[in-house]
Amino acid sequence: MAQAEKKGGLLWKSSASKKPLKEKVVLMYDEIFMTEDPSKCSPRFWEELFLMKVNLEYLESKLESLDGEELMKIKDNINCLFQHCIQALGEEHPIRVVNALQTLCALIRGVHQKNKSTSGFDIINMLMGFDKAELCMKNLMESLDSLLCAEGSESLKSLCLKLLLCLVTVTDNISQNTILEYVMINSIFEAILQILSNPPSRREHGYDAVVLLALLVNYRKYESVNPYIVKLSIVDDEATLNVSNQQYKDKEEEHQSGFFSALTNMVGSMFIADADEKISVQTNEAILLALYEAVHLNRNFITVLAQSHPEMGLVTVPISPIPTTPVTPLGTTPPSSDVISSAELPLDADVQTSNLLITFLKYSSIVMQDTKDEHRLHSGKLCLIILTCIAEDQYANAFLHDDNVNFRVNLHRMRDTLPSAGSSLPGRRKVCLIILLSSLCSRRCIQIVHKLLCYQKKCRVRLHYTWRELWSALINLLKFLMSNETVLLAKHNIFTVALLVVNLFNMFITYGDTFLPTPSSYDELYYEIIRMHQNFDNLYSMVLRLSTNAGQWKEPASKVTHALVNIRAIINHFNPKIESYAAVNHISQLSEEQVLEVVRSNYDTLTLKLQDGLDQYERYSEQHKEAAFFKELVRSISINVRRNLAFNTLSQEVLLKEFSTIS
Repeated sequence: MAQAEKKGGLLWKSSASKKPLKEKVVLMYDEIFMTEDPSKCSPRFWEELFLMKVNLEYLESKLESLDGEELMKIKDNINCLFQHCIQALGEEHPIRVVNALQTLCALIRGVHQKNKSTSGFDIINMLMGFDKAELCMKNLMESLDSLLCAEGSESLKSLCLKLLLCLVTVTDNISQNTILEYVMINSIFEAILQILSNPPSRREHGYDAVVLLALLVNYRKYESVNPYIVKLSIVDDEATLNVSNQQYKDKEEEHQSGFFSALTNMVGSMFIADADEKISVQTNEAILLALYEAVHLNRNFITVLAQSHPEMGLVTVPISPIPTTPVTPLGTTPPSSDVISSAELPLDADVQTSNLLITFLKYSSIVMQDTKDEHRLHSGKLCLIILTCIAEDQYANAFLHDDNVNFRVNLHRMRDTLPSAGSSLPGRRKVCLIILLSSLCSRRCIQIVHKLLCYQKKCRVRLHYTWRELWSALINLLKFLMSNETVLLAKHNIFTVALLVVNLFNMFITYGDTFLPTPSSYDELYYEIIRMHQNFDNLYSMVLRLSTNAGQWKEPASKVTHALVNIRAIINHFNPKIESYAAVNHISQLSEEQVLEVVRSNYDTLTLKLQDGLDQYERYSEQHKEAAFFKELVRSISINVRRNLAFNTLSQEVLLKEFSTIS
């Protein structure tokens, strides 16, 4: 008897005739794509359909092959198929449920291909029909909620989450996906919470659940009341907040059952990966977004950032399928020079291993090594926005500046501004990590440092840190601005950054005695200003020139001119005295200690102006400052998620094996 081989939904006889025979499920699909109701001639059509193994490739390709007019002719049958899929989700027979979920994924993706240029509203009509959409989506969301919360198959839960991700990412801009209105009305927040709060479920589905939540939170977040934002912002996870350090040290994961603890574990696991892999960093954009939303929306989560616990358990992360080249999943990459690994950190009885904040800082130091790639640039910016939220939080600052909580922290070299990888910064220098990371000296970085200084000034915290590293970085930034004045001014208002730098120096000059570690640190500040006076003189000449001209930069340049008053007063006061000291003592070049001696002996005659508002700052506001960035970021994540929901991620092999005992 001739053997048959399968090809794209067709069965080919191995005889010379090569006449193709279609699978039964393919024949049934073909009936659906006719204008007649397939159940008229076959009353058990729908019952039999969901017992057949889904042919995703054929079903999607068939939908894509039809033009708009042809698709509209079979709209009733598509609506009917969609409704029967939802009905099948309530069946006790798990194979029917699996096939219904698979079919829904194929339908949503296939119809989406025909509606790329239009809104989700057309997709609703094609899938369900406007008149039945509300009831269909209510039933669908209730069924998915039940499957996600049931103590049943993990494979079914995985398919449910993938179906929801299909639904959410059906349009590039999720805020234009009208289907999500029904997902807002029929919330699955508690189901996501339950998955993340259960360690076994979290290991299986954590990534998809966190990404799904991050996307749902960003649906029309500025335009209407988003229930996922509301619910995330009011989560008060007492069980997690009261988890003892000993539980973490004993690695008793079963005891970590709260949502905050779950998200901490989940996000932390994502960061422990080889960030040198571009695909890893791109994947982590979604996880970074989830961390940002938790930190930004719920200040209770800040508490969890500071909870001490070991490096988090690894979580399976989906990787974009790359033909012929196997890719190691995130979190399983062997240690290399750019990999964060607990093996790098020798354990010490007096030093706690890590927490999410420390792990996040490690990750940030890797991401910021190279921001030329678009995804790394997005990730680097998002890291800085998260640090901005942390720097504004009273509890986080108290933790960062606490001498009694010690960690070993491995940072990775970043544009030659950081110590080499493997440098340990124990004790209070946790906050020094943020200052080091901010040595990139962008506007946002300077603002982060300023917020930390405001806390130190307010609480009289004297941070033992080599402040000269920061002062040197700030002065180098001014040199860069002046050296590239013409090029930069063509595109940017460089005076905004220059003013931030100058006012940071003013903060040290005016309030340094309240937070610098020793009186000699204050002396060193004056020494650096005097030693690098040429840079401040050049800056003053530049802003004076532009502030006296009637151009677009007149006002911003004038602000920098006024801000330089105390720095210039210091330079003009001490330079003549240093020159006089050198002349009297017949010294051609003074040593640092000799200059410091002159500084210390001439403070009394120095007159400075009191500058208001140096210890105040504008609090971070996403909607007013970063709405465009987050819109583009969420769009990028949505496209990436949809692309990664490939055929192999929806394979039935594992599912059918799991239910192999069912006839």
